[in-house]
Amino acid sequence: MAKKLIGAAVFGQSGGPTSVINASAYGVFKTALEAEEITNVYGMAHGIVGMLNDELYDIGQEDSYELSLLLNTPSSALGSCRYKICEEDLKRIHEMCEKYNIRYFFYNGGNDSMDTCNKVNDYFNKVGYECRVMGVPKTIDNDLMGTDHCPGFGSAAKYVATSIAEVHQDAYVYDTPGVTIVEVMGRNAGWLTGAAALASYSGSPPDLIYLPEIPFEMDRFIKDVGAVLNEKNKCLVAISEGAQYADGTFVSQATTSATDGFGHAQLGGTAARLAAVIGKEYGVKVRGIELSLLQRCAAHIASQTDIDEAFLAGKSAVEHAVEGGSGKMAGFTRETVDGKYSCGITFLPLDICANTEKKIPREWITEDGTFVTQEFIDYVLPLIQGDNNRAQENSLPRFAKLKKIKAK
Repeated sequence: MAKKLIGAAVFGQSGGPTSVINASAYGVFKTALEAEEITNVYGMAHGIVGMLNDELYDIGQEDSYELSLLLNTPSSALGSCRYKICEEDLKRIHEMCEKYNIRYFFYNGGNDSMDTCNKVNDYFNKVGYECRVMGVPKTIDNDLMGTDHCPGFGSAAKYVATSIAEVHQDAYVYDTPGVTIVEVMGRNAGWLTGAAALASYSGSPPDLIYLPEIPFEMDRFIKDVGAVLNEKNKCLVAISEGAQYADGTFVSQATTSATDGFGHAQLGGTAARLAAVIGKEYGVKVRGIELSLLQRCAAHIASQTDIDEAFLAGKSAVEHAVEGGSGKMAGFTRETVDGKYSCGITFLPLDICANTEKKIPREWITEDGTFVTQEFIDYVLPLIQGDNNRAQENSLPRFAKLKKIKAK
């Protein structure tokens, strides 16, 4: 049994937010505040940047009701960042941990955030500073290795499937030929775009789905759309923002001149570019729709399953750390209990979760590469279940209002 470690805890959020990332924050905060081993709970202002700048919030001074509203508050309540740490940063993080007697370090994010978490853990081990480091997963891209799925994905998938179903209804109003191309987030993995297929349960699926796992061919795309248009007089396409040609260049023609802090291309414009191509080719009305930030902040349609699991990820990370765990990420396993889907927790080494991406298995994509299989749909469907029963005022969402009192 691990020795009891007494000290403060710090938590940070990093990378692109989701509609349930704050549910994980609440899981960390509530569990840490209740743990006798944890003396104080701090939140980083804008992720690891706040740690470097000595900008920490004292979570213990927040109202408990406001903290509970984090369950249904989208985006990153503490602020986020995209920042790649260096050796000097690690020294500074060590200084801050010593200053506040931080012995529990929790970081919430995706691939790059797990890389940050892993570097912090390795550094503490190297210098002999006793601090238990845990990663809390988050990404609508669903591309973290080791875990069955990621908090944030289920809600975003539900939003995408619902939006596709609604757009389908609108696109078929007129009897004139028309093509609608919907661009969905996802750089190198098409999990979220594939979720558009769930609109089939509303009787309103897309006709074609294009994922970054399959090299894009413009001539083939034009022919595919033409075939559907000829048959139905309409065509609804879902395509990943990261659709790319066989040589790795993006269809959107994005360049690395616009990148985030980790050097990843900032994508967008795929639907608009393809709409122009199809309009010129067939002379029909074409709409390009970019869901953009809406798909990751739509808390009004969040999956309750996703909310519950996001909270569980944060809660489990704290419990594991208190019990002596470190250098791990709290991941999910998929289980079947009484014939129904159930989510279990597993603790994965940070180094297998950092800087690697989980892509859709080829067998879950149709042979022609223009749709996903039933296996994919069966995988995603349990994750979108349940309605968000959120607090409201005047029929509008009531989000958490944190005081964000600076730690001293």
